[in-house]
Amino acid sequence: MLIGVLDQSLEKSPFFDCAHRDGAASYIVLNHMFMPYRYGDQTEEYWALVNDATLWDVAAERQVEISGPDAEAFLELLVPRSLKSCAVGQCRYVVITDNDGYILNDPVLNRLDSDRYWLSAADSDLLLWAKGVACFAGMDVKIAEPEAAPIQIQGNKSRDIMVRLFGEKVADLKYYHLIETEFDGMPLMVTRTGWSGDLGYEIYLRDTSRAAELWDRVKEAGKPSNLRVTGPNTIRRVEAGIIAMRSDFPARSTPFHVGLERLVDLDKPVDFIGKSALRRIATEGVSWKLVGLEFEEGAATGEAAAFGGRVVSRDGVPVGRTTVVVHSPRLKRMIGYARIDAGASGLGTLLSVAGKSGDQRARVAKRPFFDAGKREPRR
Repeated sequence: MLIGVLDQSLEKSPFFDCAHRDGAASYIVLNHMFMPYRYGDQTEEYWALVNDATLWDVAAERQVEISGPDAEAFLELLVPRSLKSCAVGQCRYVVITDNDGYILNDPVLNRLDSDRYWLSAADSDLLLWAKGVACFAGMDVKIAEPEAAPIQIQGNKSRDIMVRLFGEKVADLKYYHLIETEFDGMPLMVTRTGWSGDLGYEIYLRDTSRAAELWDRVKEAGKPSNLRVTGPNTIRRVEAGIIAMRSDFPARSTPFHVGLERLVDLDKPVDFIGKSALRRIATEGVSWKLVGLEFEEGAATGEAAAFGGRVVSRDGVPVGRTTVVVHSPRLKRMIGYARIDAGASGLGTLLSVAGKSGDQRARVAKRPFFDAGKREPRR
């Protein structure tokens, strides 16, 4: 078994045995840890998320804790986005860039206290980067990986499940806010965040020895809401305009390449890492962009995955490649992302995508494709 062969170099989540027992069929590796990604049919899991609720093991989202008297100043150095408005109990989606402006990670920042933050990391060694910067920053900060293992409860009925577990104190938790609490003696952090574009929550278990207990209690609370154990749903995250490091954008990508320039505040007074490079790129522009693609009706929707990693052309001239293509059951068409030449990235530009079953026409479309105002996760 592959997992057994690689067990010495890759870690298993504290929830690994629970997820495996509940039918995890395939895994990806994130931050040197196995993460369950697929249990069954993606479309069925999509509807379970949209109509009911789903439970994910996302312990591979490693946490980087930054604490100490200079924690806020250190994060302003690390992050291009201004954090002045981020109060205790709030979360922010941020990017972390190197000196050339390239994205090293796009974590969610959680402010637990005035001098204590967690960065919930995407797939890169963020802990090592933060420790390296701290060595030369001359600031009074401590960088550590806390004991924490998150799970996500995502979907239409996720609030009902959370109220059964924690009572009314979570009912009014706002989007991108957090609380620290406990459940039967288990220390937890709960955030109203997630990787779905739907109403959802993350529960960060601080005592990983009780992972199986928490997992089973969540499942029990989820029974009246038809809770289903799944992995992150690719269809729904593409609909929501959520992008993934490595799969959607390569290592040499700046926020201006991938549509995350809103996370860069070039006017903030701090000389954050990558600021001069990002100022130059903002002026000069970029040679390629990550764009949304909306395929014409009648495209080979049953073969959406066959259009991932395929050549994209404009007027017969190759201009890039797709990164992911899915069939959206609600939009009733194929949608996806592509990295293409900036000159072909204008909204509405007609393109051709070379699939295994023939070329299909698509247009550059604005993302998110569904619920652009984020009404679902905010409700």
